[in-house]
Amino acid sequence: MEATAVSTSMNGIAQFIQSGGIFMWVILLIWAIGVAIAIERFSKLSFKLDVDGASFMNELQRYILSNDIQGAIRVCSGSVAALPRVLKSGLKRSNQSTAQVQNAIDATALEVIPKIELRLNYLQLIANISTLFGLLGTIQGLIETFTAVGSADPAQKQELLALGISKAMNTTFLGLLAAITVMMLHAFLASKSEKIINEIDEFSVKLLDLLGTKQEKEN
Repeated sequence: MEATAVSTSMNGIAQFIQSGGIFMWVILLIWAIGVAIAIERFSKLSFKLDVDGASFMNELQRYILSNDIQGAIRVCSGSVAALPRVLKSGLKRSNQSTAQVQNAIDATALEVIPKIELRLNYLQLIANISTLFGLLGTIQGLIETFTAVGSADPAQKQELLALGISKAMNTTFLGLLAAITVMMLHAFLASKSEKIINEIDEFSVKLLDLLGTKQEKEN
């Protein structure tokens, strides 16, 4: 019973795609590219570049306040995330002036942030292209419909009209579905990348304050 239902569903999907014409395959290809980019970005942002900023900073603070800068650097070296990499560059210059520490942090942040935002703009482009190909398929379907109906026998006009409208509506539906999906993925990933960048800004300032306080005590 379940196998029959699955088979019926697959046949329905195949018929839906075939009735939409060539632009259905174009939209599916673009959609697949967008989903692949989103999966790759999610993997990088979630498991490689992101870290619990507050907990990480608390751990660093304990080392810094106990005057163990090398220990703090080791903690940063144990992670490949973006925030530890930026803070590590500042810690390496902890015995220098605040301006030099700031310059080191800014230089590393300028190197790291583009990697966080990498390929996210492609998702917006893919969403727009999917919508446009859906519209193009709609226009193609309507053109074919009116051309066929104008030269067809009266008995065939209704069938040709139904086929043409089906092609037009199917491409519109799939184009919008792909665009909405990719836009939602982009919004999620953009918020995640923004969170990482905001933590870099926030905890870089806190690190400067900690190192400045430490230098004041030493002087």
